[in-house]
Amino acid sequence: MNRTQVAQLLQHIADGTVSPEAGLEHLRFMPYEDLGFARIDHHRSLRQGVPEVIYGEGKTVDQIRAIGERMLQHGSDLLATRLAPQAAEALLTLAPQAEYNAIARTVAVRQHPQQAGTQGIVLVAAAGTSDLPVAEEAVVTARALGSTVQTVYDVGVAGLHRLLDQHAVFTAARVIVVVAGMEGALPSVVGGLVDKPIIAVPTSVGYGAHFHGLAPLLAMLNSCASGIAVVNIDNGFGAGYMAHTINLLGESAPQGS
Repeated sequence: MNRTQVAQLLQHIADGTVSPEAGLEHLRFMPYEDLGFARIDHHRSLRQGVPEVIYGEGKTVDQIRAIGERMLQHGSDLLATRLAPQAAEALLTLAPQAEYNAIARTVAVRQHPQQAGTQGIVLVAAAGTSDLPVAEEAVVTARALGSTVQTVYDVGVAGLHRLLDQHAVFTAARVIVVVAGMEGALPSVVGGLVDKPIIAVPTSVGYGAHFHGLAPLLAMLNSCASGIAVVNIDNGFGAGYMAHTINLLGESAPQGS
C-alpha cells in the first residue's frame, strides 16, 4: 500500500463512502503480513516509496508465488529478481501484465498507471556480452522504479574505440552504471571521461585468477578515477536501485536559469 492509496482510503473514510470497520480491514496487515515463512513488508512503500522486492534465490516456487500473490492483492507493484524459470512462470500466471526478462531473470508487474519517465537518464554500460545478465538486472530495476534508462553494451577496454564512439550518450546521462568482469577496468576509464556519478558493478565473469569477481571488485575499489561508488559482485539490482535514487535527487534539484 503506497502513500496515494492510504490518502485515498482516509479520504473515503472521512466522507463516509468507506466505513471505519472496512478501513481497518484494509489496514489489518500493516505494517507487515506474516505468512509463516516470510513477513511481507507492506509498509515499505510508505517509508521508502518502493515496495519490497522479492529475491528469488533460495526460495521455493511456492514461496515466491505466495509472496507475489499477497503483494499484488495488496495493490503493490511487483519486482522479483534472480528467478529460476519455474518461479518466473509461476509469477507470470498472477497478472496478465507481468513482464519477464529471461536475461536478467526478473519479473515485473505494474498495477498502477505508468508515470512519465524521469527527465534525467540512467545509463547502463556493460563491458561485454557475458556481463548482460547483471546489466539487464540493473536496467529492469531502474525502469521498474520509474527512471528513464538507456543502455550501451559491449564497450569494454579491449576496444576503446567502441566506448569513445558513445561519448555523447555518456555525457547526456545523469548517472551511469558500469558493469564489468575480467580485470574490471571499464569504470575507471569512464570515470576519467565524464563528470557524472558512476556506480561500478563487478561481475563474476572471468578466468581463474579473477576469483569469481574478487579481482574486478578490488580493482574498482582501488580506482584512481573520482566519483565512483562500487556495489557488490553481480549486484545489478543494488546498482539500479541506487542509480534511480540519485536520478530522483536530480529531478528535485532546482534547475539553473
